[in-house]
Amino acid sequence: MIRRIFHIDLDAFFVAVERDLDPSLNGKPVAVGGEPGGRGVVACASYEARAYGLKAGMPLAQAQRLCPHAIFLVGRFSRYQEASERFMAILAEYTPFLEPLSVDEAFLDMSGFETIHGPLDKAARRMKDQIRREIRVTASVGIASSKVVAKVASELCKPDGLLEVKTGEEASFLATLPVGKLPGVGTKAEQKLGSFNISTVGQLAATSPVVLRRVFGAWGDLLHLWSNGQDHSPVSAPTPAKSISRETTFASDTLDAELLRGTLRYLGERVGMALRKEGKLARVVVLKLRYADFQTISRHHTLKQPRDGDEAIFETGDQLLTSALKERRDRVRLIGIGVSSLIPSSNQLSLFDKSGFKGDSLIRAIDSIRDKHGFTSIQRGLTLALGNHFPEEHGHFILKTSSLSR
Repeated sequence: MIRRIFHIDLDAFFVAVERDLDPSLNGKPVAVGGEPGGRGVVACASYEARAYGLKAGMPLAQAQRLCPHAIFLVGRFSRYQEASERFMAILAEYTPFLEPLSVDEAFLDMSGFETIHGPLDKAARRMKDQIRREIRVTASVGIASSKVVAKVASELCKPDGLLEVKTGEEASFLATLPVGKLPGVGTKAEQKLGSFNISTVGQLAATSPVVLRRVFGAWGDLLHLWSNGQDHSPVSAPTPAKSISRETTFASDTLDAELLRGTLRYLGERVGMALRKEGKLARVVVLKLRYADFQTISRHHTLKQPRDGDEAIFETGDQLLTSALKERRDRVRLIGIGVSSLIPSSNQLSLFDKSGFKGDSLIRAIDSIRDKHGFTSIQRGLTLALGNHFPEEHGHFILKTSSLSR
């Protein structure tokens, strides 16, 4: 069977969702990530904004200098998550062999599915049309015999493109491309390769794997294989999450105890709900703080019994916060809370510890209401005051860019 791998990537995904919500943004330079000139970084830039040099990861202040007339948006992760779930559901209609990479891209193994979907290039076009029709976002698709070549192909045909690399033509397809086009080759690796006069993928492919191993270690072997168009890694279903966390950056550095604890409570409840949706219990609670001088600390505590309840997560996080602020009472820039060492919730708790069952029915009912009416439809006292600090939309507080990650 000839191996055919799709890499499908939504084009400027966050911006596309924002434009669907507000069509007046069409055709304009847009950056999602925060208020203009504010702290934080660009999470996504429209192609019009990219023409001015804006890109993901760029500080917002720099982005505003490059494109003062750009429209800057804070971002709404709940909307992006909804669109992402619809996107993944569409892909699952075409093959069960699906490997999500992030909210807006995935690999699909379509090998042998011609008997069901017909020619695979036509199946890819139908897939793109369905995504455009149902989610109102364009997608780019690369098709090749391997994941690495398919990913390069989809990047080259953006936006709204389709590029197929025929079996046997992988090395020649890659040869003339800059080495930075290979996945995983960032600026530092590109500079190091440049010191050996290696600037194209073809030059990299012709380099002895012994030399590459000496420079890059085990990764040098992968670089040699990839540059020659060889990649036998399978399309694999995502592994269960090893941790779940939520964090956010404040609009201004703060030592306001009410704001810190209220934000920690809200983030902890988001973590708890995600934990319960995955059917997991957590053994460890982790607090993250970043101070005004950018020093970042992490504190953790192992629970006596695995938990998935909001109270256990917040109370532990609150104790860690109190302790951290006693050690250093300085203004806080970022706060986050997470859980790790996850186990299936079917694990039996101690016969002598019934606290894990307290309020279980209530919290499941709250989860159900929040799923239907929005997270802020039910709030506790500590989180009520957050409306004075964070804008709210469709039942969710709109937090800063860093909270857009899982």
